[in-house]
Amino acid sequence: MPENDIINTIYSLFNSRQADAILAHFHNGVQWPNGWEGGIIHGKDAVREYWLRQWSEINPIVTPVTITTLNNGRVSVNVHQVVKDLKGMTIFDGVLDHIYTFRQGLVEKMEIA
Repeated sequence: MPENDIINTIYSLFNSRQADAILAHFHNGVQWPNGWEGGIIHGKDAVREYWLRQWSEINPIVTPVTITTLNNGRVSVNVHQVVKDLKGMTIFDGVLDHIYTFRQGLVEKMEIA
């Protein structure tokens, strides 16, 4: 599956809260930013736990706007992110860049630029 297709699939699955289906596209030792609390999360199990905890307290919806392959081979995804609390009040509504590193067709690392 081409990287752009993987990216679109990941965001679609994230927005429908399908953690295990997303993690099928990740290396076991994936590095993932904890954009909610800060820091970096390592490994699929830790990412799953982070997402489940996050989804129990906030409702983020992240939509890719543009996907660009950078000169260094990484993939930059400009996203529109809307985060609401569980009562529906908007906490954040803005645009961010997510930078992905792939290895052997799987996500090895994601950074928030």
